Amino acid sequence: MEKLNDILVSVDDFVWGPVMLVLLVGTGIFLTVRTRFLSWRNLGYAIKRTLSRDSRKKTTGGEGDVSPFAALTTALAATIGTGNIVGVATAMVSGGPGALVWMEICAAFGLTSKFSECMLAIKYREVNEKGEMAGGPMYTMKKGLPNKTFGAVLGWLFAFFAVVASFGIGNLTQANSISEALNGTFGFDQKIVGVVLTILALVIIVGGIKTISKVSSVVVPFMAVFYVIGGIIVIIGNIANLPAGIVMIFKMAFSVKAVGGGLCGTITASMMNAIRYGFARGCFSNEAGMGSAAITASAAHTDDPVRQAYINMTGTFWDTIVVCTITGLCIASSGVLGQINPATGEIYKGAALTMAAFETVMGKAGPVMVSVGIALFAFSTILGWEYHGEKAFEYLFHGPRFNMIYRILFSLVVYAGATTTLEIAWNFSDIANALMAIPNLICMLIMSKEIAEEMRRFQPEVLRAKGKL
Repeated sequence: MEKLNDILVSVDDFVWGPVMLVLLVGTGIFLTVRTRFLSWRNLGYAIKRTLSRDSRKKTTGGEGDVSPFAALTTALAATIGTGNIVGVATAMVSGGPGALVWMEICAAFGLTSKFSECMLAIKYREVNEKGEMAGGPMYTMKKGLPNKTFGAVLGWLFAFFAVVASFGIGNLTQANSISEALNGTFGFDQKIVGVVLTILALVIIVGGIKTISKVSSVVVPFMAVFYVIGGIIVIIGNIANLPAGIVMIFKMAFSVKAVGGGLCGTITASMMNAIRYGFARGCFSNEAGMGSAAITASAAHTDDPVRQAYINMTGTFWDTIVVCTITGLCIASSGVLGQINPATGEIYKGAALTMAAFETVMGKAGPVMVSVGIALFAFSTILGWEYHGEKAFEYLFHGPRFNMIYRILFSLVVYAGATTTLEIAWNFSDIANALMAIPNLICMLIMSKEIAEEMRRFQPEVLRAKGKL
Protein backbone atom coordinates (compact mmCIF):
# COMPACT_ATOMS: atom_id res chain seq x y z
CA MET A 1 0.00 0.00 0.00
CA GLU A 2 2.86 2.34 0.88
CA LYS A 3 4.56 1.55 -2.44
CA LEU A 4 1.33 2.36 -4.33
CA ASN A 5 1.09 5.65 -2.48
CA ASP A 6 4.71 6.50 -3.41
CA ILE A 7 3.89 5.80 -7.08
CA LEU A 8 0.79 8.01 -6.88
CA VAL A 9 2.82 10.81 -5.27
CA SER A 10 5.34 10.63 -8.15
CA VAL A 11 2.56 10.68 -10.77
CA ASP A 12 0.84 13.53 -8.93
CA ASP A 13 4.06 15.58 -8.88
CA PHE A 14 4.46 14.96 -12.62
CA VAL A 15 0.88 15.81 -13.73
CA TRP A 16 0.88 18.95 -11.58
CA GLY A 17 4.43 19.77 -12.67
CA PRO A 18 5.79 22.49 -14.98
CA VAL A 19 4.26 21.04 -18.18
CA MET A 20 0.72 21.08 -16.76
CA LEU A 21 1.09 24.55 -15.25
CA VAL A 22 2.48 25.93 -18.54
CA LEU A 23 -0.44 24.32 -20.40
CA LEU A 24 -3.04 25.77 -18.00
CA VAL A 25 -1.59 29.29 -17.83
CA GLY A 26 -0.36 29.21 -21.44
CA THR A 27 -3.88 28.42 -22.70
CA GLY A 28 -5.20 31.38 -20.71
CA ILE A 29 -2.54 33.68 -22.19
CA PHE A 30 -3.22 32.44 -25.74
CA LEU A 31 -7.00 32.87 -25.41
CA THR A 32 -6.62 36.32 -23.81
CA VAL A 33 -4.45 37.54 -26.70
CA ARG A 34 -6.65 35.88 -29.38
CA THR A 35 -9.79 37.50 -27.93
CA ARG A 36 -8.01 40.90 -27.87
CA PHE A 37 -8.10 41.13 -24.07
CA LEU A 38 -11.91 41.49 -24.07
CA SER A 39 -12.19 39.53 -20.82
CA TRP A 40 -10.01 42.19 -19.13
CA ARG A 41 -11.65 45.12 -20.89
CA ASN A 42 -15.12 43.87 -19.97
CA LEU A 43 -14.41 42.79 -16.38
CA GLY A 44 -16.18 45.89 -15.02
CA TYR A 45 -19.26 45.08 -17.12
CA ALA A 46 -19.17 41.46 -15.90
CA ILE A 47 -18.95 42.43 -12.21
CA LYS A 48 -21.75 44.98 -12.58
CA ARG A 49 -23.89 42.39 -14.36
CA THR A 50 -23.19 39.82 -11.61
CA LEU A 51 -24.26 42.20 -8.83
CA SER A 52 -27.35 43.46 -10.66
CA ARG A 53 -30.87 42.54 -9.57
CA ASP A 54 -31.51 41.01 -13.02
CA SER A 55 -28.93 38.27 -12.40
CA ARG A 56 -30.99 36.96 -9.49
CA LYS A 57 -34.02 36.17 -11.64
CA LYS A 58 -34.61 34.16 -14.77
CA THR A 59 -34.43 36.23 -17.94
CA THR A 60 -37.28 36.37 -20.43
CA GLY A 61 -36.77 34.58 -23.68
CA GLY A 62 -34.06 32.28 -22.36
CA GLU A 63 -34.00 28.77 -20.92
CA GLY A 64 -32.32 27.09 -17.97
CA ASP A 65 -32.83 25.58 -14.51
CA VAL A 66 -31.56 28.32 -12.17
CA SER A 67 -30.93 32.09 -12.22
CA PRO A 68 -27.60 33.46 -13.58
CA PHE A 69 -26.51 34.45 -10.06
CA ALA A 70 -27.41 31.01 -8.65
CA ALA A 71 -25.35 29.33 -11.39
CA LEU A 72 -22.36 31.52 -10.46
CA THR A 73 -22.67 30.93 -6.70
CA THR A 74 -22.99 27.16 -7.22
CA ALA A 75 -19.81 27.23 -9.32
CA LEU A 76 -18.17 29.44 -6.67
CA ALA A 77 -19.30 27.00 -3.99
CA ALA A 78 -17.02 24.43 -5.63
CA THR A 79 -14.07 26.79 -6.19
CA ILE A 80 -13.99 28.93 -3.01
CA GLY A 81 -12.69 26.28 -0.64
CA THR A 82 -9.76 25.32 1.51
CA GLY A 83 -7.42 26.51 -1.25
CA ASN A 84 -8.31 30.09 -0.34
CA ILE A 85 -7.16 29.61 3.26
CA VAL A 86 -4.80 26.63 3.32
CA GLY A 87 -3.63 26.85 -0.32
CA VAL A 88 -2.49 30.49 -0.08
CA ALA A 89 -0.61 29.77 3.17
CA THR A 90 1.06 26.71 1.59
CA ALA A 91 2.10 28.73 -1.48
CA MET A 92 3.61 31.51 0.66
CA VAL A 93 5.63 29.04 2.75
CA SER A 94 6.83 26.84 -0.15
CA GLY A 95 7.22 29.56 -2.79
CA GLY A 96 7.76 32.58 -0.56
CA PRO A 97 5.37 35.54 -0.22
CA GLY A 98 6.00 36.41 -3.89
CA ALA A 99 3.87 33.39 -4.85
CA LEU A 100 0.84 35.61 -4.16
CA VAL A 101 1.73 37.85 -7.14
CA TRP A 102 1.94 34.83 -9.43
CA MET A 103 -1.41 33.57 -8.14
CA GLU A 104 -2.88 36.92 -9.26
CA ILE A 105 -1.18 36.73 -12.68
CA CYS A 106 -2.50 33.18 -13.08
CA ALA A 107 -6.02 34.45 -12.23
CA ALA A 108 -5.77 37.37 -14.67
CA PHE A 109 -5.30 35.00 -17.61
CA GLY A 110 -7.63 32.47 -16.02
CA LEU A 111 -10.49 34.94 -16.54
CA THR A 112 -10.47 34.16 -20.28
CA SER A 113 -10.17 30.40 -19.72
CA LYS A 114 -13.16 30.49 -17.36
CA PHE A 115 -15.17 32.61 -19.82
CA SER A 116 -14.32 30.30 -22.74
CA GLU A 117 -15.19 26.97 -21.12
CA CYS A 118 -18.47 28.36 -19.71
CA MET A 119 -19.56 30.02 -22.96
CA LEU A 120 -18.94 26.86 -25.00
CA ALA A 121 -20.70 24.67 -22.42
CA ILE A 122 -23.85 26.84 -22.51
CA LYS A 123 -23.79 27.01 -26.30
CA TYR A 124 -23.62 23.21 -26.68
CA ARG A 125 -25.77 22.14 -23.70
CA GLU A 126 -28.71 19.75 -24.07
CA VAL A 127 -32.02 19.14 -22.29
CA ASN A 128 -32.17 15.68 -20.68
CA GLU A 129 -35.20 13.39 -20.41
CA LYS A 130 -36.24 15.03 -17.13
CA GLY A 131 -36.32 18.44 -18.79
CA GLU A 132 -33.15 19.59 -16.98
CA MET A 133 -30.12 21.21 -18.56
CA ALA A 134 -27.16 18.93 -19.19
CA GLY A 135 -23.95 20.59 -20.24
CA GLY A 136 -20.23 20.93 -19.68
CA PRO A 137 -16.98 20.44 -21.59
CA MET A 138 -17.94 16.81 -22.40
CA TYR A 139 -20.94 18.03 -24.46
CA THR A 140 -18.80 20.77 -26.06
CA MET A 141 -16.25 18.15 -27.12
CA LYS A 142 -18.89 15.74 -28.44
CA LYS A 143 -20.87 18.33 -30.42
CA GLY A 144 -18.44 21.20 -31.09
CA LEU A 145 -15.16 19.62 -32.19
CA PRO A 146 -14.85 19.02 -35.97
CA ASN A 147 -13.69 15.39 -35.57
CA LYS A 148 -16.65 13.71 -33.83
CA THR A 149 -14.77 10.52 -32.90
CA PHE A 150 -11.95 12.52 -31.31
CA GLY A 151 -14.52 14.71 -29.58
CA ALA A 152 -16.40 11.70 -28.20
CA VAL A 153 -13.19 10.18 -26.78
CA LEU A 154 -12.13 13.49 -25.18
CA GLY A 155 -15.64 13.97 -23.74
CA TRP A 156 -15.67 10.49 -22.18
CA LEU A 157 -12.21 11.00 -20.65
CA PHE A 158 -13.20 14.38 -19.21
CA ALA A 159 -16.41 13.00 -17.69
CA PHE A 160 -14.63 9.97 -16.21
CA PHE A 161 -11.91 12.03 -14.53
CA ALA A 162 -14.52 14.55 -13.33
CA VAL A 163 -16.45 11.78 -11.53
CA VAL A 164 -13.25 10.50 -9.87
CA ALA A 165 -12.23 14.05 -8.86
CA SER A 166 -15.70 14.75 -7.44
CA PHE A 167 -15.32 11.96 -4.87
CA GLY A 168 -11.78 12.98 -3.94
CA ILE A 169 -10.97 16.68 -4.29
CA GLY A 170 -14.65 17.61 -4.11
CA ASN A 171 -15.62 15.34 -1.21
CA LEU A 172 -13.09 13.30 0.81
CA THR A 173 -10.51 16.07 1.18
CA GLN A 174 -13.12 18.71 1.99
CA ALA A 175 -14.92 16.61 4.62
CA ASN A 176 -11.56 15.80 6.20
CA SER A 177 -10.62 19.50 6.32
CA ILE A 178 -13.90 20.31 8.11
CA SER A 179 -13.59 17.55 10.72
CA GLU A 180 -9.92 18.36 11.43
CA ALA A 181 -10.62 22.10 11.75
CA LEU A 182 -13.59 21.57 14.10
CA ASN A 183 -11.76 18.91 16.10
CA GLY A 184 -8.60 21.01 16.47
CA THR A 185 -10.37 24.25 17.41
CA PHE A 186 -13.46 23.09 19.30
CA GLY A 187 -12.60 19.48 20.20
CA PHE A 188 -15.60 18.09 18.30
CA ASP A 189 -15.57 14.31 17.81
CA GLN A 190 -14.77 13.58 14.15
CA LYS A 191 -17.33 10.75 13.92
CA ILE A 192 -20.12 13.03 15.13
CA VAL A 193 -18.96 15.72 12.67
CA GLY A 194 -19.04 13.04 9.94
CA VAL A 195 -22.62 12.01 10.76
CA VAL A 196 -23.86 15.64 10.83
CA LEU A 197 -22.09 16.47 7.53
CA THR A 198 -23.48 13.34 5.85
CA ILE A 199 -27.06 14.12 6.90
CA LEU A 200 -26.76 17.79 5.85
CA ALA A 201 -25.21 16.82 2.50
CA LEU A 202 -27.87 14.17 1.85
CA VAL A 203 -30.79 16.53 2.62
CA ILE A 204 -29.44 19.21 0.27
CA ILE A 205 -28.00 17.01 -2.50
CA VAL A 206 -31.07 14.75 -2.96
CA GLY A 207 -33.00 17.89 -3.97
CA GLY A 208 -30.78 18.32 -7.05
CA ILE A 209 -29.47 21.52 -8.66
CA LYS A 210 -32.40 23.72 -7.56
CA THR A 211 -31.86 22.92 -3.86
CA ILE A 212 -28.05 23.10 -4.16
CA SER A 213 -28.27 26.47 -5.93
CA LYS A 214 -30.69 27.87 -3.32
CA VAL A 215 -28.32 26.93 -0.49
CA SER A 216 -25.26 28.17 -2.44
CA SER A 217 -26.95 31.52 -3.21
CA VAL A 218 -27.15 32.16 0.54
CA VAL A 219 -24.07 30.38 1.92
CA VAL A 220 -21.47 31.51 -0.65
CA PRO A 221 -22.04 35.30 -0.39
CA PHE A 222 -22.36 35.01 3.42
CA MET A 223 -19.18 33.00 3.91
CA ALA A 224 -17.18 35.18 1.50
CA VAL A 225 -18.27 38.43 3.19
CA PHE A 226 -17.76 36.86 6.66
CA TYR A 227 -14.18 35.85 5.81
CA VAL A 228 -13.25 39.00 3.88
CA ILE A 229 -14.46 41.29 6.72
CA GLY A 230 -12.40 39.24 9.19
CA GLY A 231 -9.38 39.49 6.90
CA ILE A 232 -9.75 43.26 6.49
CA ILE A 233 -9.89 43.64 10.30
CA VAL A 234 -6.60 41.71 10.56
CA ILE A 235 -4.96 43.80 7.82
CA ILE A 236 -6.08 47.07 9.48
CA GLY A 237 -4.84 45.76 12.83
CA ASN A 238 -1.40 45.18 11.28
CA ILE A 239 -1.52 48.27 9.03
CA ALA A 240 1.91 49.46 10.22
CA ASN A 241 3.45 46.31 8.67
CA LEU A 242 1.38 46.38 5.47
CA PRO A 243 3.70 48.58 3.30
CA ALA A 244 6.71 46.44 4.21
CA GLY A 245 4.64 43.29 3.60
CA ILE A 246 3.61 44.44 0.10
CA VAL A 247 7.21 45.41 -0.75
CA MET A 248 8.36 41.96 0.41
CA ILE A 249 5.69 40.24 -1.73
CA PHE A 250 6.77 42.04 -4.92
CA LYS A 251 10.49 41.82 -4.13
CA MET A 252 10.32 38.04 -3.69
CA ALA A 253 8.04 37.60 -6.71
CA PHE A 254 10.64 38.96 -9.12
CA SER A 255 13.94 38.21 -7.36
CA VAL A 256 16.04 35.74 -9.36
CA LYS A 257 18.14 34.90 -6.29
CA ALA A 258 16.64 33.39 -3.16
CA VAL A 259 16.01 36.11 -0.59
CA GLY A 260 14.41 36.16 2.85
CA GLY A 261 14.45 37.90 6.21
CA GLY A 262 12.32 40.76 7.46
CA LEU A 263 8.62 39.97 7.70
CA CYS A 264 9.09 36.53 6.14
CA GLY A 265 11.39 35.26 8.89
CA THR A 266 13.27 32.13 7.84
CA ILE A 267 11.43 31.76 4.51
CA THR A 268 13.73 32.00 1.49
CA ALA A 269 12.56 31.49 -2.08
CA SER A 270 13.62 32.31 -5.61
CA MET A 271 11.49 33.74 -8.40
CA MET A 272 11.17 30.27 -10.00
CA ASN A 273 9.81 28.83 -6.76
CA ALA A 274 7.37 31.74 -6.44
CA ILE A 275 6.13 31.15 -10.00
CA ARG A 276 5.81 27.38 -9.51
CA TYR A 277 3.83 27.50 -6.27
CA GLY A 278 1.89 30.62 -7.23
CA PHE A 279 0.67 29.05 -10.48
CA ALA A 280 0.00 25.65 -8.85
CA ARG A 281 -2.05 27.07 -5.97
CA GLY A 282 -3.71 29.66 -8.23
CA CYS A 283 -4.88 27.04 -10.73
CA PHE A 284 -5.99 24.75 -7.91
CA SER A 285 -7.91 27.54 -6.17
CA ASN A 286 -9.90 29.10 -9.02
CA GLU A 287 -10.06 25.99 -11.30
CA ALA A 288 -9.89 28.17 -14.43
CA GLY A 289 -9.20 25.85 -17.36
CA MET A 290 -10.25 22.75 -15.41
CA GLY A 291 -13.73 22.77 -16.96
CA SER A 292 -15.62 22.14 -13.71
CA ALA A 293 -17.37 25.54 -13.50
CA ALA A 294 -18.64 25.12 -17.06
CA ILE A 295 -20.86 22.22 -15.92
CA THR A 296 -22.70 24.48 -13.46
CA ALA A 297 -22.82 27.41 -15.89
CA SER A 298 -24.83 25.17 -18.23
CA ALA A 299 -27.74 25.15 -15.75
CA ALA A 300 -28.14 28.95 -15.92
CA HIS A 301 -31.29 30.51 -17.35
CA THR A 302 -29.97 32.79 -20.07
CA ASP A 303 -30.81 34.04 -23.54
CA ASP A 304 -27.15 34.25 -24.67
CA PRO A 305 -24.18 32.01 -23.77
CA VAL A 306 -21.79 34.98 -23.83
CA ARG A 307 -23.88 36.96 -21.34
CA GLN A 308 -23.79 34.12 -18.79
CA ALA A 309 -20.13 33.36 -19.48
CA TYR A 310 -19.21 36.90 -18.42
CA ILE A 311 -21.09 36.36 -15.14
CA ASN A 312 -19.38 33.02 -14.50
CA MET A 313 -16.01 34.52 -15.46
CA THR A 314 -16.14 36.72 -12.36
CA GLY A 315 -15.81 33.56 -10.27
CA THR A 316 -12.04 33.72 -10.86
CA PHE A 317 -12.02 37.39 -9.80
CA TRP A 318 -13.90 36.75 -6.52
CA ASP A 319 -11.98 33.58 -5.73
CA THR A 320 -8.37 34.59 -6.32
CA ILE A 321 -8.15 38.35 -6.79
CA VAL A 322 -10.40 39.06 -3.78
CA VAL A 323 -10.41 36.17 -1.28
CA CYS A 324 -6.88 34.80 -1.86
CA THR A 325 -5.42 38.31 -1.81
CA ILE A 326 -7.09 39.00 1.55
CA THR A 327 -5.52 35.81 2.99
CA GLY A 328 -2.12 36.68 1.50
CA LEU A 329 -2.09 40.23 2.87
CA CYS A 330 -3.19 38.98 6.32
CA ILE A 331 -0.21 36.60 6.38
CA ALA A 332 2.27 39.11 4.90
CA SER A 333 1.40 41.87 7.39
CA SER A 334 1.10 39.65 10.48
CA GLY A 335 4.78 38.88 11.03
CA VAL A 336 4.11 35.15 11.63
CA LEU A 337 5.35 33.94 8.22
CA GLY A 338 8.53 31.93 8.75
CA GLN A 339 8.09 31.89 12.56
CA ILE A 340 8.16 28.74 14.68
CA ASN A 341 4.86 27.22 15.76
CA PRO A 342 5.32 26.39 19.48
CA ALA A 343 2.80 23.53 19.20
CA THR A 344 4.86 21.64 16.58
CA GLY A 345 8.39 23.05 16.87
CA GLU A 346 8.34 23.73 13.10
CA ILE A 347 7.51 26.86 11.11
CA TYR A 348 3.84 27.75 10.75
CA LYS A 349 2.31 26.23 7.61
CA GLY A 350 -1.12 25.53 6.08
CA ALA A 351 -4.21 26.40 8.11
CA ALA A 352 -2.09 26.97 11.25
CA LEU A 353 -0.30 29.86 9.49
CA THR A 354 -3.55 31.62 8.55
CA MET A 355 -4.94 31.03 12.06
CA ALA A 356 -1.78 32.51 13.61
CA ALA A 357 -2.07 35.56 11.33
CA PHE A 358 -5.69 36.17 12.42
CA GLU A 359 -4.70 35.61 16.07
CA THR A 360 -2.24 38.55 15.97
CA VAL A 361 -5.22 40.94 15.89
CA MET A 362 -8.25 38.95 17.04
CA GLY A 363 -6.63 36.89 19.78
CA LYS A 364 -8.33 33.53 20.45
CA ALA A 365 -11.25 34.54 18.20
CA GLY A 366 -8.89 34.47 15.19
CA PRO A 367 -8.40 30.69 14.94
CA VAL A 368 -12.13 30.23 15.63
CA MET A 369 -13.01 32.50 12.70
CA VAL A 370 -10.60 30.69 10.36
CA SER A 371 -11.95 27.28 11.46
CA VAL A 372 -15.53 28.38 10.79
CA GLY A 373 -14.37 29.77 7.43
CA ILE A 374 -12.73 26.45 6.52
CA ALA A 375 -15.88 24.53 7.53
CA LEU A 376 -18.19 26.77 5.47
CA PHE A 377 -15.86 26.93 2.46
CA ALA A 378 -15.25 23.17 2.44
CA PHE A 379 -18.93 22.23 2.88
CA SER A 380 -19.95 24.50 0.02
CA THR A 381 -17.25 22.85 -2.11
CA ILE A 382 -18.84 19.45 -1.40
CA LEU A 383 -22.20 20.77 -2.66
CA GLY A 384 -20.78 22.38 -5.80
CA TRP A 385 -18.66 19.39 -6.74
CA GLU A 386 -21.58 17.01 -6.26
CA TYR A 387 -23.36 18.74 -9.13
CA HIS A 388 -20.21 18.66 -11.29
CA GLY A 389 -19.75 14.95 -10.63
CA GLU A 390 -23.42 14.13 -11.09
CA LYS A 391 -23.60 15.70 -14.53
CA ALA A 392 -20.39 13.92 -15.59
CA PHE A 393 -21.89 10.66 -14.22
CA GLU A 394 -25.08 11.36 -16.19
CA TYR A 395 -23.03 11.81 -19.36
CA LEU A 396 -21.21 8.48 -18.87
CA PHE A 397 -24.51 6.61 -18.37
CA HIS A 398 -26.35 8.43 -21.19
CA GLY A 399 -29.08 9.92 -19.02
CA PRO A 400 -30.15 10.82 -15.47
CA ARG A 401 -31.76 7.51 -14.48
CA PHE A 402 -28.92 6.58 -12.09
CA ASN A 403 -28.38 10.09 -10.68
CA MET A 404 -30.09 9.34 -7.34
CA ILE A 405 -27.67 6.44 -6.75
CA TYR A 406 -24.77 8.84 -7.32
CA ARG A 407 -26.28 11.43 -4.93
CA ILE A 408 -26.73 8.93 -2.09
CA LEU A 409 -23.28 7.36 -2.62
CA PHE A 410 -21.63 10.79 -2.75
CA SER A 411 -23.33 11.80 0.53
CA LEU A 412 -22.17 8.60 2.28
CA VAL A 413 -18.57 9.15 1.15
CA VAL A 414 -18.64 12.43 3.13
CA TYR A 415 -18.58 10.34 6.34
CA ALA A 416 -15.51 8.41 5.18
CA GLY A 417 -13.72 11.67 4.43
CA ALA A 418 -14.58 13.18 7.82
CA THR A 419 -13.42 10.18 9.85
CA THR A 420 -10.35 8.86 8.02
CA THR A 421 -7.29 10.29 6.28
CA LEU A 422 -7.16 8.50 2.95
CA GLU A 423 -3.89 9.72 1.47
CA ILE A 424 -4.07 7.32 -1.48
CA ALA A 425 -7.56 8.58 -2.37
CA TRP A 426 -6.36 12.19 -2.08
CA ASN A 427 -3.40 11.66 -4.40
CA PHE A 428 -5.45 9.66 -6.91
CA SER A 429 -8.18 12.31 -7.06
CA ASP A 430 -5.58 15.07 -7.36
CA ILE A 431 -4.24 13.27 -10.44
CA ALA A 432 -7.80 12.95 -11.82
CA ASN A 433 -8.28 16.68 -11.24
CA ALA A 434 -5.27 17.45 -13.43
CA LEU A 435 -6.19 14.86 -16.08
CA MET A 436 -9.72 16.28 -16.53
CA ALA A 437 -8.12 19.62 -17.43
CA ILE A 438 -6.12 18.25 -20.37
CA PRO A 439 -9.10 17.38 -22.66
CA ASN A 440 -10.73 20.71 -21.71
CA LEU A 441 -7.63 22.74 -22.61
CA ILE A 442 -7.19 20.88 -25.92
CA CYS A 443 -10.85 21.57 -26.74
CA MET A 444 -10.57 25.30 -25.98
CA LEU A 445 -7.39 25.67 -28.06
CA ILE A 446 -9.02 23.94 -31.06
CA MET A 447 -12.18 26.09 -30.70
CA SER A 448 -10.37 29.37 -29.93
CA LYS A 449 -11.50 30.94 -33.21
CA GLU A 450 -15.15 30.27 -32.31
CA ILE A 451 -14.61 31.74 -28.82
CA ALA A 452 -13.16 34.96 -30.29
CA GLU A 453 -16.00 35.23 -32.83
CA GLU A 454 -18.68 34.84 -30.13
CA MET A 455 -17.04 37.54 -27.99
CA ARG A 456 -16.88 39.95 -30.92
CA ARG A 457 -20.53 39.21 -31.80
CA PHE A 458 -21.65 40.16 -28.29
CA GLN A 459 -19.40 43.22 -27.94
CA PRO A 460 -22.03 45.76 -29.17
CA GLU A 461 -24.27 44.57 -26.29
CA VAL A 462 -21.46 45.29 -23.80
CA LEU A 463 -20.84 48.73 -25.31
CA ARG A 464 -24.56 49.53 -25.08
CA ALA A 465 -24.54 48.54 -21.40
CA LYS A 466 -21.56 50.84 -20.86
CA GLY A 467 -23.35 53.68 -22.66
CA LYS A 468 -20.78 53.77 -25.46
CA LEU A 469 -23.17 52.86 -28.27
